[in-house]
Amino acid sequence: MPDFDMLVIGSGPGGQKAAIAAAKLGRRVAVVDRPDMVGGVSLHTGTIPSKTLREAVLYLTGLTQRDMYGQSYRLKEDITVADLTTRTQHVVGREVDIIRSQLSRNHISLFAGTARFVDDHTVALREVSGNERLLTAEHFVIATGTRPARPDSVEFDGRTIMDSDNVLTLERVPRSMVIVGAGVIGMEYASMFAALGSKVTVVEKRAGMLDMCDVEVIESLKYHLRDLAVAFRFGETVAAVERHPRGTLTVLESGKKIPADTVMYSAGRQGLTDELDLDKAGLAADRRGRITVDEHYRTQVPHIYAVGDVIGFPALAATSMEQGRAAAYHACGEPVGRMHHLQPIGIYTIPEISFIGRTEDQLTEDSVPFEVGIARYRELARGQIIGDSHGMLKLLVSPQDRTLLGVHCFGSGATELIHIGQSVMGCGGTVDYLVDAVFNYPTLAESYKVAALDATNKLRQIDRIGD
Repeated sequence: MPDFDMLVIGSGPGGQKAAIAAAKLGRRVAVVDRPDMVGGVSLHTGTIPSKTLREAVLYLTGLTQRDMYGQSYRLKEDITVADLTTRTQHVVGREVDIIRSQLSRNHISLFAGTARFVDDHTVALREVSGNERLLTAEHFVIATGTRPARPDSVEFDGRTIMDSDNVLTLERVPRSMVIVGAGVIGMEYASMFAALGSKVTVVEKRAGMLDMCDVEVIESLKYHLRDLAVAFRFGETVAAVERHPRGTLTVLESGKKIPADTVMYSAGRQGLTDELDLDKAGLAADRRGRITVDEHYRTQVPHIYAVGDVIGFPALAATSMEQGRAAAYHACGEPVGRMHHLQPIGIYTIPEISFIGRTEDQLTEDSVPFEVGIARYRELARGQIIGDSHGMLKLLVSPQDRTLLGVHCFGSGATELIHIGQSVMGCGGTVDYLVDAVFNYPTLAESYKVAALDATNKLRQIDRIGD
């Protein structure tokens, strides 16, 4: 008889949901994680602290209120790192308590330490004291998450040359900053530090940024960031980063040199699998530390599952939670539906971006006809009230069956608003539902009706000319 029916390695979003789902099905469940990492990378260095930091930045800088009160408006003139981290530490502390309580209420054993496989049914738990003990289980879920990838050629010190994890331990707000990588994490931090007044330069070897997003949305984001004095160096590769007494010099292969107080690398993520001794369980990870799974999140060893960032794309907290639940249900023989192919993407830049479905470029490439409906926040009463005159909602509508092919939002509340479009698309609804629906007034949600009317008016005009 094994010690547990399921043992979960890692307590991040995927691990939590897997453990709780199995416990709700009456299984004996245990979770292993370091005592300082309950809640996983997502809670301590990733999703939660970075989004909390963003809220603190918006509040203290008064950035979103400047259209109303003037460009010099600022809630606090001299913003310190302590001002920013106070809010972050409070939220993280509360979340850790909530997670511990959830695990306890569901009678899930939480072991403080690290785990490594001894065989495919046994792990060795190394406790904080250094002692080791063996734990056996019928099923395992690997949910160890990732860490920032660090190029070997760069000497990181965590202060002047750092990765995204180190940002939260900065001693002061830098006057200038180079961010290497224009992916989601890089652009989120670029917008935050630009809002704080740092002179930010983004270096990206590709020709653009966030290429999964709508082109018009990205152009709007670039406009706003340039308005905050962000400089972009696209098509450039970093040759070296030099540390000097007065700061850093980022040397590009083109010969350009960029001086800055700090340099932050955002060059992808590496799976945290190095210390798991996967080979002892008959498993292996790829060069980026990721584990391959099937549609049920099973590894090549059928009773060992893996979920979350450690399995790669899409590597989102939201999808990790659903993967954890699905893996636990499958392991316990419980029926579970497949995760819907329509998944919302949220990018917490300033302003924020969210979308679901396909972009204009993707539809054009696939030769799929579409019509565009747009609502701009400046035309909504709620947009005027909150001082957001730049936001927009875009609907991509099929002229054939009038279904929604994509929804793209840019501005305040974008990551919340997108779920209306997700629901309509997921239920197979049409643009006519949004035309006929009544939305609370004044709200940003009203943008769906405005954009729907815009799209249907264009479709009507096409029909008239065609007739």
